Amino acid sequence: MKKEVRNIFQLLVLVLALSISACKKKDDNNNDQPTPQQPGEVQIHLENRVGNLRFYLNEYYVNENGDSVKFTMFNYYVSNFEFIKEDGSSYVVPKDSCYFLVKADDMESQELHFHKVPAGKYKGVRFIIGVDSLKSAAPLEQRTGVLDPATGAQGMYWSWNTGYIFVKAEGICPGIPDSLQNKFKYHIGLFGGYSTPTINNIKKVELMFGKNVEINSNKNPNIHCYVNPLEMFKTPTKFDVKTQPIIMASPASKTIADNYADMITFDHIH
Repeated sequence: MKKEVRNIFQLLVLVLALSISACKKKDDNNNDQPTPQQPGEVQIHLENRVGNLRFYLNEYYVNENGDSVKFTMFNYYVSNFEFIKEDGSSYVVPKDSCYFLVKADDMESQELHFHKVPAGKYKGVRFIIGVDSLKSAAPLEQRTGVLDPATGAQGMYWSWNTGYIFVKAEGICPGIPDSLQNKFKYHIGLFGGYSTPTINNIKKVELMFGKNVEINSNKNPNIHCYVNPLEMFKTPTKFDVKTQPIIMASPASKTIADNYADMITFDHIH
């Protein structure tokens, strides 16, 4: 009888040991499986600079044409953001989170925040300077926040022309006739037209980082870019502010838009 009890006890010990070993092996196997990464946050900082100098409103700078210009206002829209993945595909930022009005006199507006960007490795970002045609022509109730013509657009909307001003630059140039109080005004818009074709001054921008940047819940990069307002006076067309100090919805607006298409450049990532 004692022998039978001893055998049963040894059998139970063996079963228990095998169970513990199996559980440990299962746990070890689970530990080998990668944990799905959670989305991350991304910030794009748009810093105004002229060459190696920080750009400030109400200070004089010499443009490509040799004119001294002082900006009293420099506002612009950027929208339709896509983050380019390492394989060339992209994450398209949802429409309700991809419109920004950036102003030189508002530091907070120069910090663009993107939430819940899918985890992964990214090599660049795409966006446009301006507001796309679909949103420009959308019903008013679909244009909220910085796109609300009554409040958020803050002078960046032509009620008479039914469209957004993509870039609004105003300032002083001593060479401009006294009759205009030496002032220049460039209000550049036009998205191609809704019912009647117009100039399309929407400009596409693609910035590559030079390396893959990881984004997840533990890695939330700050993408630092420079914006040079003086680009609107050069490349591909050197522009004389003295001879055309005021441009709005005219063919000359294309010259300004083509010039500022490369005003935003990537510099580094924090």
